[in-house]
Amino acid sequence: MSITFKQLTYFKALAEQGNFRRAAEQCCVSQPALSVQIQELERSLGGPLVERQARQLHLTPLGREVLETAQRVLSEISQLEHSAHSRLGLGGALRLGVIPTIAPYLLPEVLAALRSADISLDVQITEGKTDRILDMLSDGGLDACILALPAERDGLEERVLFTDRFLLAGSAARLDSLGPDLSPDGLGDSQLLLLEDGHCLTDQALAVCGRGRGHARIHMGASSLPTLTRLVEAGFGLTLMPELAATTECAVAPGIALRRFDGAEPSRAIGLVRRATRQSAPWFDELAQTLSGVGTRLVSDAKQLCDAVAGRGTQHKPLSNMEKGAGGTH
Repeated sequence: MSITFKQLTYFKALAEQGNFRRAAEQCCVSQPALSVQIQELERSLGGPLVERQARQLHLTPLGREVLETAQRVLSEISQLEHSAHSRLGLGGALRLGVIPTIAPYLLPEVLAALRSADISLDVQITEGKTDRILDMLSDGGLDACILALPAERDGLEERVLFTDRFLLAGSAARLDSLGPDLSPDGLGDSQLLLLEDGHCLTDQALAVCGRGRGHARIHMGASSLPTLTRLVEAGFGLTLMPELAATTECAVAPGIALRRFDGAEPSRAIGLVRRATRQSAPWFDELAQTLSGVGTRLVSDAKQLCDAVAGRGTQHKPLSNMEKGAGGTH
């Protein structure tokens, strides 16, 4: 009997996806290639692992037992790789998970910084909602994740990178109608547009504004911040915009207006997490330092630009060359 790492990886993907095509896509192989490896695994183990039906796929009792073992073996192998990675520092390949409300705004600068520090570094990015990338982290599929803290899961080491404040975004007319004093829970009957369920930014916005999911003036349907930006620019409501995203989103939505909240500004803590181990991890410290430096600079630049164009009902205008240069070039 000869069972390979590849066979266990393919079988785990098949069990998770419940479909040969999706499993093959996840493993970046053709469907026939994945099917051959599953058949070889079944021959080695002396019995079928899955019940193949027209529209559904079910694990056999043997398949459930093998899946449990495969998950444990793959996790232990990943831990072994992780330990070696920790000892060697940040080098080779880095598998990094990032949530969608951070990835497009932070990654360009971060990847450039990592590449300049080590041109041989292979950075593999997985963008996904918080639960998905944390599951992948726990299963050994990722080395670290960038997300909003706290992660609220056991077995993780967290590192705060920088603070990302929330701005209120909408049309100038809608923001003007809110009056001179602006607080997160003082939006009145204004329609609040949020990302679809599953995004941590939605949970944060609801908490900040003191509204529940059943509130009559809440709409959760957008899948991305760019979609929200264009909806509120067109006058369909208001949204909370992370300062990290403001410069990018306002550049492509010249009709949007921004306002800062009075008093203590609501914010989220952007952090880096990894699986907690007893071993030191120089690569994690190095990565956190790079991310913190880039993130802090981006938020600082965004604050300068947003303060120049955000006011009580002041419409955002396309940045002039002088304004574009205010935050420096990177």
